[in-house]
Amino acid sequence: MTANPLLDATGVAKNYGAVAALRNASLSVLPGEVHALMGANGAGKSTLVKILTGAIRADAGRILIRGEARDVRSPAAARRAGLLPVYQEPSLIPDLDVLSNLRLTGTPVEPFRAWVRELGIPDLDIRDTARDIPLAVLRVLDLARALAVEPDVLLLDEMTAALPANLAEKVLEVVRRQGDSGRAVIFISHRFVEISALCDRATVLRDGETVGVVDIVPGVEEKIVELMLGARIVKTHVAARGASRNAATGRPRLGVRNLRVGTKLNDVSFDLADGEVAGVVALEGQGQDELFSALAGSIRPSGGTIEVDGQPVKFSHPIDAIRAGLAYVPGDRAEALAMQRSVRENIALPFSAALRNWGPINMRQERARVVSAIERLQIDTRAQGEVQRLSGGNQQKVTIARWIAADARTILCFDPTRGIDVGTKQEIYKLLRELAGHGKSVLFYTSELEEVQRVCDRVIVIFGGRVVDIFPVEETDEPALMRAAYGLPRGAKADVGILADPTANISDSTTPVAAP
Repeated sequence: MTANPLLDATGVAKNYGAVAALRNASLSVLPGEVHALMGANGAGKSTLVKILTGAIRADAGRILIRGEARDVRSPAAARRAGLLPVYQEPSLIPDLDVLSNLRLTGTPVEPFRAWVRELGIPDLDIRDTARDIPLAVLRVLDLARALAVEPDVLLLDEMTAALPANLAEKVLEVVRRQGDSGRAVIFISHRFVEISALCDRATVLRDGETVGVVDIVPGVEEKIVELMLGARIVKTHVAARGASRNAATGRPRLGVRNLRVGTKLNDVSFDLADGEVAGVVALEGQGQDELFSALAGSIRPSGGTIEVDGQPVKFSHPIDAIRAGLAYVPGDRAEALAMQRSVRENIALPFSAALRNWGPINMRQERARVVSAIERLQIDTRAQGEVQRLSGGNQQKVTIARWIAADARTILCFDPTRGIDVGTKQEIYKLLRELAGHGKSVLFYTSELEEVQRVCDRVIVIFGGRVVDIFPVEETDEPALMRAAYGLPRGAKADVGILADPTANISDSTTPVAAP
């Protein structure tokens, strides 16, 4: 490989108000290289890719392509510069046929047809409407459309995640050949096996910064995990469990049996007991969204059963889940709150929803429960005229207070501490443990691994839409959780995956990147 980078991005930063999505990210990709971009949830991978492909603009930093500084202001500008992405979600317009989609992006038809055949779909009719084409095929068509314009740098975001084995193997073969042709591929994947088999080097992001660049050699997985976690490699303090510990006995409160949701969730099974906080650990796009949506009644499973107190239940609407005692707390407060209504009205919503017959609401009982929930969570009500005037932390407290007031027996918390301050996080940790202490059940997904040990009794790890491990929280630490989330077997230290060509310009070195 030549020493001159094909793509060289340095000092890239992006802020959203007070939140720094990227602080100091750098990425250097050589001609003929397949380069992995890695990092834990929230590390900044997606933000960096969107900046490189013109979807968003950086606040700082420099991007060089073939040694020339480029201002990538839009996806069209990125395309002209030779940078082309294939995202996780298909980008074809559903109501148009394939040919019309190709014309919209100026994609040459015959090269597209050739790549489609090369990728294992020999009988595509380009007059078919995109919405009638299976998801896996749409993803392959997106890749073929990108390959047809011969980009200098191809950015693939979890390209094989929704593909069956035969199509995934075709994609990996094509990616290998892109590197052989002198072009470059930036490859984002949660599968160490794919990275070991395909990639020459990996850049690792943590908290919006590039923290290391490593050569892909046997056993490099441990080094990558260390870079992802940094100082947090030390085992996190496990919060005291109190009387609720070991409450997972007898008939489970919630039972999930062989649950499937389309191609995203496959054969998931676990139990959740009264008095238990069970953590769900998964990297982006591994099926956790679909799991919580199915349990909350927002989507219907394509297979399997959900049991409440040992009885099978079916949810056609979120109100069915609520009546079964399952309450959903999303990470995005805007999904759950009526922003222009008051704190009291937001907390009291379940009382109105629970009415089965026309009649007066017991205002005294409602007021007492609402006031009790506000006091218990110490919600700042100075701006209670409208919830939108509250801080993000207080808004999240309102979403939880609603279900405390309604006396829900099972709380489904999906990343409930996302984007809130440290002090409020501690209050929510304490509250969830108190709920468990009073016999409530909590299913708790978090994108921050350290929270698992602060809050949970057990850990359920999902990878590729399946449960790959379940273990007591005291038997694990962050490195073990990270390995499990990447699909590595418990205790794995090295030699997961086989290099496609162990002799191909790969050294035993690791190149740490100094902090700014």
